[in-house]
Amino acid sequence: MTSVTNSRPPVAVIGGGPAGLMAAEVVAQAGIAVDLYDAMPSVGRKFLLAGIGGLNITHSEPFAPFVDRYAGRVEEMRGLLADFDGVALREWVHALGIDTFVGSSGRVFPAGMKAAPMLRAWLHRLREAGVVLHRRHRFTGWSADGALCFDTPEGEARHAADGVILALGGASWPRLGSDGRWVPWLRQRGIAVADLQPANCGFDADWSEYLRRHFAGAPLKSVAASCVDRNGRVHRRPGELVVTATGVEGSLVYALSAFLRDALVARGEAVLMLDLLPDRALSELQLALAKPKGKESFSNWLRKRTGIDGVKLALLREVAGAETMADPIRLATAIKQLPLRLHACRPLAEAISTAGGVCFESLTADLMLKSLPGVFCAGEMLDWEAPTGGYLLTACLASGRRAGQGALRWRAAQSRVPLV
Repeated sequence: MTSVTNSRPPVAVIGGGPAGLMAAEVVAQAGIAVDLYDAMPSVGRKFLLAGIGGLNITHSEPFAPFVDRYAGRVEEMRGLLADFDGVALREWVHALGIDTFVGSSGRVFPAGMKAAPMLRAWLHRLREAGVVLHRRHRFTGWSADGALCFDTPEGEARHAADGVILALGGASWPRLGSDGRWVPWLRQRGIAVADLQPANCGFDADWSEYLRRHFAGAPLKSVAASCVDRNGRVHRRPGELVVTATGVEGSLVYALSAFLRDALVARGEAVLMLDLLPDRALSELQLALAKPKGKESFSNWLRKRTGIDGVKLALLREVAGAETMADPIRLATAIKQLPLRLHACRPLAEAISTAGGVCFESLTADLMLKSLPGVFCAGEMLDWEAPTGGYLLTACLASGRRAGQGALRWRAAQSRVPLV
């Protein structure tokens, strides 16, 4: 490991999530002293939470469709990911001594599926590189003389730095450290910051008391969902979701959440169209439902003809209404196109990730703030979003790597010496 020999003040990395840790690693491995500050008692808390159900580190799909997942910021993310894509990320994880594997969905996981072994190995490597961790240091901005200010258990602390990398996260799961307090500080300095909004979030619907009481928490499996974006394009995904006491959530909802959120902003309502039986054609269902019910109960008749029961039947009754349920042709259409009307996103604090943040137009290609030379931004505090499936972590790591490299180039330019 390269020894730290530089006599200049250290580079400060503020934020101990994946983006900050990656930026610290890049700088430290070049022999530059790094002070890493985090508001929490330990680093990587959201990273650890993400690994509770199985840490999804990236996706194995080809580069072009991978980049397309970052809708709205495809060109900006293409450059970052070209330098550190899913393949490079897997190689980096292997260098930590952690094996990876590709799941049936194409998602990539570490062996054992857990985040803790990977984080332990990573922190060990950072300590060996000389990175100094300052925990319980909540960044509060800059002093009049340019020092970094922190709230600590011992009171205010001020630190000098020769280069600053901000990796402060968005505002989802604020109890884990990312609370968005940095937004007004940067705006006061003339930096364009798009409003923070929930991404990969659930949505509220006006369920009846019956549906809430009997089916909250029930999974809707083997369905497909679609919605229309602001340009009139239809986006359709297969998968599963969960009916909650307030509405819907789950991977299928998260995949379409950006389009649903945009519809809510524009029109005050969003429609999630559900196909309850995506493997059966409408014409096939019409034929099956045309057969007389006889003396069977409606629920038994429908289950035998279509396989629909439980929460799917409850949703049909909730949304389609009695007249539709009594008409086989309309019922078949409702099964294939059941409109769930959504009226609000769940709160930002509940979201998996955050949309909005520091606009790329305020940044150089090295992710340095144009109006604050020597200050770089990385991770979820940048204005991009992506669905779950490994895309979030990959982009955080890629941007942290770019910011770290940018800080090294900036320091080299300041000292007018070649970067070794």
